[in-house]
Amino acid sequence: MSEITINPDQLKEILKSAIIELIRDNRKEVSEFLAEIIEDVAMEQAIAEGETTELVSREAIFQLLEPKA
Repeated sequence: MSEITINPDQLKEILKSAIIELIRDNRKEVSEFLAEIIEDVAMEQAIAEGETTELVSREAIFQLLEPKA
């Protein structure tokens, strides 16, 4: 079996083409995957922020959720 050699620039172009084709052919799946990543990052940031803020009572939260007349 013979070996194939490619230089780093060729490898970069091959990988770029493969990634572009993957995204085009699987647009919905890639979009859903990216949305999940964004949600996970946002949740992580919210948890981290919540750990450093003052605690609030359950009643205070439900008062905020009550519709105003």
